[in-house]
Amino acid sequence: MPSSSPKNVPAVFMKGIVKNFQDVVANRGVNFRLLKGEIHSLLGENGAGKSTLMNILSGFYLPDEGEILINGEKVTFHSPRDALDHGIGMIHQHFQLVDNFTVAENIILGMPGPFALDIAAHEKKVTELSKRYGLAIDSRARIWELSVGEQQRVEILRMLFRKVNILIMDEPTSVLTPREIEQLFVIMQRIKEEGRSIVFITHKLEEVREISDYITVLRRGKVMSTIRPDKVRGKDGTVSTELARMMVGREVILEIGKSSAKSDHTLLKVERLSVRGDRGGLAVNDVSFSLKVGEIFAILGVAGNGQKELIESLVNLRIRENGRILLEGKDIAEALERIAYIPEDRKGRGSIPDMSLLENFALTDRKRFSKGPYLRWKRLEEKAKSLISQYNITAPSLKMNAGQLSGGNLQKLILARELSQNPLLLIAEQPTRGLDIGATEEIWKELLRLRETCGILLISGDIKEVLSLADTILVIFRGQVMDTISCEDEEGMERIGLLMAGVKNTR
Repeated sequence: MPSSSPKNVPAVFMKGIVKNFQDVVANRGVNFRLLKGEIHSLLGENGAGKSTLMNILSGFYLPDEGEILINGEKVTFHSPRDALDHGIGMIHQHFQLVDNFTVAENIILGMPGPFALDIAAHEKKVTELSKRYGLAIDSRARIWELSVGEQQRVEILRMLFRKVNILIMDEPTSVLTPREIEQLFVIMQRIKEEGRSIVFITHKLEEVREISDYITVLRRGKVMSTIRPDKVRGKDGTVSTELARMMVGREVILEIGKSSAKSDHTLLKVERLSVRGDRGGLAVNDVSFSLKVGEIFAILGVAGNGQKELIESLVNLRIRENGRILLEGKDIAEALERIAYIPEDRKGRGSIPDMSLLENFALTDRKRFSKGPYLRWKRLEEKAKSLISQYNITAPSLKMNAGQLSGGNLQKLILARELSQNPLLLIAEQPTRGLDIGATEEIWKELLRLRETCGILLISGDIKEVLSLADTILVIFRGQVMDTISCEDEEGMERIGLLMAGVKNTR
């Protein structure tokens, strides 16, 4: 990386950053440098310290040791407001927008100003800014009316409106269609060309190759390397496995082979299912499909297109408006104990953050670890230790609260708990979202292993994941089936990206 000089002072220099959370050391003397007009990717396995480092830079945490220099000036941030005042803003993976507010109202929310707001003037400014960056957002639209990709553009607009010069983006492509990812990269390049800097946190190695000027790899809280993408690029133009090896400390197989599904026995049958959403309209509209024993059946779509309501109806958390759901020929409500469920919301539904890891391991399988009204703690502890080892969960103590785990490690806890129950049907919502490439490989292998003994309903917005695992793909858009495609249908595979965007007549 170029050395600092009066004409080339880094936009950010974080020196010797240390951050501890009780027994967990998140950052161990990290040095990180971001140049002006640069897109710098931050990679690392779950618990490597990426989010902690960026939360320190954006004012959410104070470091225990180390210093931060912005444009050569030493600073101390006590809050995100302090960071914003220095031109630093962070777009989190889970958007921080008020659904019932308009785009313009969300963008000016929290900003200082006169008591009487001139909303029309702000709407005009937002519209002009949107056009300037090619964001194509209606400033008067309410957030709940927008797609997930459009909501992300609102988050970007909000930061640009605040004139940030350093933009941190945490997993920004995880909920986007391929076309929306392309559009996002165009926007990022425009921001870069203006001399602003971007920190891009992602687990997708090919995206790193495409968009980055530099890559910093963290492992176990330490910087393993800072390198240009062309240094880890293979002869075929793809990122080599060396980058994955730096992330996880071992060889990673980036392609998972699978055999074809063999059974013709129908396990799950959904007939003309309609379900209402929280706002009263139909979130799922006349959906039908069937899943066979030994099959991975994937429902693919951008988040917010009815997947949530569909799965909630399957696990009896939402009332059906119409239709039938049968498991082995019986209403699914009568066979819930044969279903393992990995929910997308790992903290709100998949775990209880204020309970210990040990207690969380028993949440959905209490009978196995109970004797009368009492838990058999020793038996539970033995099983928990076995699962922690098997799934490589980083956890200093079984007594620590689940909420103290990194997002990826919490996800692995939920996966371990559910997959250990030998279910007849496994429903997996976004099972690898937020997981690093090594953990993703492990989960994919486990899902393919389980496919031999049960049916798997996979809900994902990640095309690569779906193509790697699924036997059959149902593409959903705004609660309706766009198409159902066998993974052996090469022509159908080529249409998936357009189907996700709602373009049906693509033959």
